[in-house]
Amino acid sequence: MKLNHTFLALMAAGLCSLPPAAFAQTAKDFEDMRNELKALRAELNALKAQAPAAAPAASASAWNDRIDAVELKQKDAVVLGDIPGSFRLPGSETSIRVYGFAEANMVKDFKGTAPGDTFTNLMEQPLGDTRNGKTSLTAQTSRFGFETSTPTGVGTFNTKIEADFYAYCGAECNRNRLRLRHAYGEYAGWLIGQTWSTFMDTDNLPETVDFNGPPGATFRRPTQIRYTYNNPSLAKFQFAVEEPTDGARSPNLVARVDKAYDWGNVNARLMSHEQRVSGVSKRGTGFGLGAGYKITGTTTLMAQYTRLDGDGDGAYLVGTNYPVLDGGTVRLDKSHGLVLGLSNVFSEKLRGTVSLGLVRSRNHLGDAYVNAYGAEGNHKLYQWHAGMYYLPIKNVELGGELIGGRRTTFDGQQGDMLRLNLQARYLFN
Repeated sequence: MKLNHTFLALMAAGLCSLPPAAFAQTAKDFEDMRNELKALRAELNALKAQAPAAAPAASASAWNDRIDAVELKQKDAVVLGDIPGSFRLPGSETSIRVYGFAEANMVKDFKGTAPGDTFTNLMEQPLGDTRNGKTSLTAQTSRFGFETSTPTGVGTFNTKIEADFYAYCGAECNRNRLRLRHAYGEYAGWLIGQTWSTFMDTDNLPETVDFNGPPGATFRRPTQIRYTYNNPSLAKFQFAVEEPTDGARSPNLVARVDKAYDWGNVNARLMSHEQRVSGVSKRGTGFGLGAGYKITGTTTLMAQYTRLDGDGDGAYLVGTNYPVLDGGTVRLDKSHGLVLGLSNVFSEKLRGTVSLGLVRSRNHLGDAYVNAYGAEGNHKLYQWHAGMYYLPIKNVELGGELIGGRRTTFDGQQGDMLRLNLQARYLFN
């Protein structure tokens, strides 16, 4: 397994900074030690004032030993930080949180297995009546991360770095390699680094046991510069310059507005992006709407719609066709994506979600697409998920999900998917 040496150095530095057996200390423990130290010193001073000059030195030495022990204990203490699950080192205002989980998945395909991924990949689902699916097991989606929060005069300065072991390295390659997921700093409304795209609606993305989730939504973590202006009485506005699609030279531009209500939330998103094929470039647009509605205190309905002109990465709209070159012109597939989800928390130990993802190509690419990729380009995709998580004990989640879908090509061929995903997840912090 090849690891990024810079990332490993950062991880080692973070781990080495953690004191042994110190996480049990609370802010009250730290204050109690401080008060104990003050009381011991006061008692020692009183003893010295009352005792004769010839008093044996052993008594004072014993008091000094007690003071040294409390001072050592205080020096090693770690207090709770300002963000949930975090801690602060002595003399530091920075709250540090270490988190992650170990995860194992077993996936059984009852139809054919799409190439290139252990998890759902409906865009490449084998066509025809296929019944030669396989069983896969992996723990490569396990992850870990660090986040910090430091108070300043104009708010907090936040950082985050997170990784898993699911780096893509080709269809025939074992994914078991370290992969950077998030790495950014955030201060005074500005975010610089790699994280979820500003065009992605994470608030209204249904939870799935399957790692990839349904097509029809944005699922991208580009490097970006983002500015957020939040006016609670009006709305939250975001503007971002994001890493371009593979091969493009100009960054992607994103604008977004979110509004939260007691009953849920709504958002609208706009994007301008460049696509480049064999040195020929064309700029396309993207548009998205999302909403969440709290039906009851435990049940939430989610929906998001995305309209996109082409996508060379297949990540700004999962399921859209790639751009093609038609003579000297780049043709962009005009695709529509819709994701619906309904989630319910049955109890503290049980929750479940059903979801549906739809993608449809509205652009007849004609001979340009057929010449480039054949008639097996995707005209329609739909995929459904029905899953549940059960928490038998604290920090352990057991998931199960049944997934089905259909791929329909431009020439009318179909490929059906049916699979079961079982998961065990062990969380820390």
